[in-house]
Amino acid sequence: MTAEHERLVQSQQRSVYWKRWGPYVSERAWGTVREDYSPNGTAWDYMPHDHARSRAYRWGEDGIAGICDRHQQICFALALWNGHDAILKERLFGLSGPVGNHGEDVKEYYYYLDNTPTHSYMKYLYKYPQAEYPYAHLVEENRRRGRSMPEYELIDTGIFDDDRYFDVYVEYAKASSEDILINITVINRGPETATLDLLPTLWFRNTWTWHPGLPRPALSKYE
Repeated sequence: MTAEHERLVQSQQRSVYWKRWGPYVSERAWGTVREDYSPNGTAWDYMPHDHARSRAYRWGEDGIAGICDRHQQICFALALWNGHDAILKERLFGLSGPVGNHGEDVKEYYYYLDNTPTHSYMKYLYKYPQAEYPYAHLVEENRRRGRSMPEYELIDTGIFDDDRYFDVYVEYAKASSEDILINITVINRGPETATLDLLPTLWFRNTWTWHPGLPRPALSKYE
């Protein structure tokens, strides 16, 4: 029996809660039905991508390469900045149904490379362009194209030409069910030196705004 088999048995018997923490953070929660409070059920219009960074979600958070507890009380994910984008890269960008010429579509490149059944080890790869991310151009070009035309993808913009992007690898390894080690590796694939600001982010999902009287959680350094 392998160590992972032992963890699975412990999880099934509920003697050790190995699955309490896992990749339960969506990469895109904005514009979804669960966060729609519009009077007419227009989820995409109620919370577009441009509003997502300044709104408090109720039912679920989003982030890049994120993990959280099973109730999503506390979350961890990456924020990135290449020095050119107008906003931090905190969540995946995509087109809403009415904008994409083939409907809703994510315009990013990311890969789930490894994950054990108990999430004792997880590995993720995100490819972040070094030039300014073409948010408006992707929207405009896909809106212009009809249904008979192919989708206009991020790679079609030329932003990855000459390999001018960062490979961002994120690995999680559990020393115990509550002790998680995080390793982040960034590789510049381009031909020249480039700067990337990396902001590992830990935060609480906002539960107190929706239920007055609930205490607000706080973070503190463990000594």
